[in-house]
Amino acid sequence: MGGFFGVVSDRDCVSDVYFGTDYHSHLGTSKGGMVVWNGSCFNRSIHNIESAQFRSKFEAELPAIQGNMGIGCISDTEPQPLTVRSHLGDYAITTVGKINNIEQIIAKAFRNPSIHFLETNKGKISPTEVVSAIIDRESSFEAGLSAVQDTVEGSCSVLLLTPKGIYAARDKFGRTPILIGKKKNTLCATFESCTFANLGYRQEYELGPGEIVLLTPDGMEKISPPRSTMRMCSFLWVYYGYPASTYEGSNVEVMRYRNGALLAKNDDVELDLVAGVPDSGVAHAIGYSNEANVPYGRPFVKYTPTWARSFMPQNQAKRNLVARMKLMPIPELVKGKSLLFCDDSIVRGTQLRETVNLLYKCSAREVHIRPACPPLLFGCKYLNFSESRSEMDLAARQAIQSLEGRQPDSLEDYCNAESSRYHDMVELIGKELNFSTLKYQKIGDMTDAIGIGCGKLCTFCWNGKE
Repeated sequence: MGGFFGVVSDRDCVSDVYFGTDYHSHLGTSKGGMVVWNGSCFNRSIHNIESAQFRSKFEAELPAIQGNMGIGCISDTEPQPLTVRSHLGDYAITTVGKINNIEQIIAKAFRNPSIHFLETNKGKISPTEVVSAIIDRESSFEAGLSAVQDTVEGSCSVLLLTPKGIYAARDKFGRTPILIGKKKNTLCATFESCTFANLGYRQEYELGPGEIVLLTPDGMEKISPPRSTMRMCSFLWVYYGYPASTYEGSNVEVMRYRNGALLAKNDDVELDLVAGVPDSGVAHAIGYSNEANVPYGRPFVKYTPTWARSFMPQNQAKRNLVARMKLMPIPELVKGKSLLFCDDSIVRGTQLRETVNLLYKCSAREVHIRPACPPLLFGCKYLNFSESRSEMDLAARQAIQSLEGRQPDSLEDYCNAESSRYHDMVELIGKELNFSTLKYQKIGDMTDAIGIGCGKLCTFCWNGKE
């Protein structure tokens, strides 16, 4: 994944860019970067943040940086922002999304023999530089950003910093958010609205799908209107969105309470304690606990001072190690108890199986698992959320393979929570992962909990529907 933050002001804004970008650190642990316009040139810095937090890498540089406009990003895919000089002028650019037709775009660019790409990451051309090449073909930044939306298959949201101001362009289907905040003579553009409160902003505007605006110290100018179709990523609320953030009027933490409550309404298991798999399962579990009138507790705690989030390392063995080492059981809350855990989702399930086995070693009587979304059956086509993962790594796909001996031509029955094939799949997943019982959230209840209308949400990874 990734996230970004940009500021325009009539005064120095470096501190806001720094802290605003840092508030996106939950979205990636690969690269972090900042670019500031000081009135005559761009000052750019990019650091590897795989083994240290964003703040620690940039803090020492801040006293030497000044400027009234800047953008920053957290990226899990490439070093950015990039700085560019083209016929349109000097600019800096950062992107969030996934370009599925990148090779076709590159091939088309190479028809012009003078075109070349400089930015590479592990042998691959930088997607952000490809976006800049699309922009540079046009006669203006406005036309270039519109061309990006029309050209890219997948998703692409952009912050583009010029000496004039910051262009913010939301993905054409609104799969990820861009929100505008305001305080005295200052505007910001952000992925996460949780950045507003502590930096003194109030929400001013939320871009619609495909909408483009220009932010300057004088205000916001609407460049291109919103498009009619929205397919916002449902996982923003279920998993990777920050609890204090609100998108399309629906707060992440509140959605998770509602979602957990709906899980409980459809359940009848007898329990001693409800818990969440930290961190993203906790709010779902609080909602479940409140609805079911079963005590909420922490039968294990996460050791946060040194262990990073386990989903970030792309190496599976390292992810499992981090997941195992960071969770510490509390045997006094486990022994002889029937426990229910809410987790955001089950991907491979290997980490959750190790966690459950740890609880059984502490003499848990039963461990019931309630994922906050339906079974994952399809890899995401629209966001760089699990770039290196194969669909056949998914626990649900492995169960289907075991049941049928192959992958069927259609997965429709496995997407239907009322079908016998669905129930056979869920039963096998629970057995393989050593759960006492396993019951997934229904897709309708999940979208109801989000509350913006199912027609505005992308649910592709659960039902394969565009």
